Amino acid sequence: MTAEPHELLVQKPGFFRSEDWWAVWLGLLIVALGAGQAAGVDLLGWVAKYNVWSDIGKAVAPNSKEFAFLGGFGSMLATYLFLLILTTAGAYFMGSSVKRFVAGFTILYWVTVVANTAGNFAYLAATPNNLEKFGIGWSLGLGELGFVIALVLGLIIGNFFPKTAAFLSTAAKPEWYIKTGIVILGMTIAIKTVGAMGLASTVIFRGICAVVEAYLIYWPVVYIIARKFFKFTPEWAAPMASGISICGVAAAIATGSAIRARAIVPTVLSSVIIVFVAVELLILPWIATTFFADDPLVAGAWMGLAVKSDGGAIASGAITDSLIRAKALAEYGVNYQEGWTLMAATTAKVFIDVFIGIWAFVLAVVWSVYQIGTKRSEGKSYKVSFREIGDRFPKFLIGFLVVFGGVFLWGITNPDIVKAAGAGAGQANLLRSIFFGLCFFSIGLITNVRKLWAEGLGRIVGVYAIALFGFILWVGLGISYLFYHGILPPVVGS
Repeated sequence: MTAEPHELLVQKPGFFRSEDWWAVWLGLLIVALGAGQAAGVDLLGWVAKYNVWSDIGKAVAPNSKEFAFLGGFGSMLATYLFLLILTTAGAYFMGSSVKRFVAGFTILYWVTVVANTAGNFAYLAATPNNLEKFGIGWSLGLGELGFVIALVLGLIIGNFFPKTAAFLSTAAKPEWYIKTGIVILGMTIAIKTVGAMGLASTVIFRGICAVVEAYLIYWPVVYIIARKFFKFTPEWAAPMASGISICGVAAAIATGSAIRARAIVPTVLSSVIIVFVAVELLILPWIATTFFADDPLVAGAWMGLAVKSDGGAIASGAITDSLIRAKALAEYGVNYQEGWTLMAATTAKVFIDVFIGIWAFVLAVVWSVYQIGTKRSEGKSYKVSFREIGDRFPKFLIGFLVVFGGVFLWGITNPDIVKAAGAGAGQANLLRSIFFGLCFFSIGLITNVRKLWAEGLGRIVGVYAIALFGFILWVGLGISYLFYHGILPPVVGS
């Protein structure tokens, strides 16, 4: 018997009643405020910025010096009030209890603050090139550990304090938060793409080719493994293939929404993906440095193709950049310019992110045309309607594409505003990071481990492990080598 889609993935009609559309409205508003930087107006300077810290007094501060008077706590409070007003408005129009939402969101926000702050402790988050700055001799270098901490805290509450989890459930809306974050992400990706256009065209062109080739291989192979060998239904296999092969949590949720999967599907996948990203962050940069110190762009592109989250891939690229430059200088006497290995990783990741929207739309059409997961009347032809395709299409991706396309065109036609727009994108990205943190904490809150295991968690880990260690890492490495081998970064002074 075919399961009905979970209520969180069945969108209510109307521009002000669905999570998707409210993700668009919130995302567009935040992007517009960030874009004020291009006009010389600092509209988001008060947003809290979480710094890597060894002195807790320097852990949080307003991101702009103009708002330094707020201090760390003042900026966190201002950010809380801003997000509370916006999300409460959305919750009201979507039919949630305002009182329960306000109470729940307040707890969600401040727990996320604690997780972000803890995750940025220098011994956990400092990259190798910053160890001296913090006066420490080692660090795990895990820049996204705050998300993992938020997830773990949510899991503890959700599984050991069910009454508390039930109280917070009104505000625990992981998909709404991640979708809003994805819309905001469009601005950052567009600015990075504009900036990349000014770099060597070879890096950009080869990055696009590498992504296309990699994902023509990745997605169908993961899907086949999940369906044929682990016997997952299409509802599970499609988001799993997207999450493992395209871009982690964001891709899994986008695909789940496109095919109207139950909410438990992207929820479970998100939990597994985050764990694997943490493992990759711990090992891949050091492997890349050991074997590809003489081929830095190969190492960088490999990080972009292999690590399944934006922050994880870019953090891996940054760590690899730092490690390779240090090794090249110490062993070969070559002082590479900073940032080129990271650029290879970022370029690959940028075009992977763009692929999210395209692939979600393709799957929405395919699921509609073939009525996958539903019973079709025998002996009767079926003709898909444009309305059905439109109903299935994840509306928040419209916001993502509008933001990406608009900012990209704005940037390439007005190169003089790119730097200022980049600063605005950085401010908006701070809010995106908070939405992602809220998402991960919410995922933990609504995740019942016993039910997840019954839904096949062990098999999901099996698919992920086989796909990642069996071919994704090595195909990604081979493609990176094919397109980037022999292209060396310029040296300092050249």
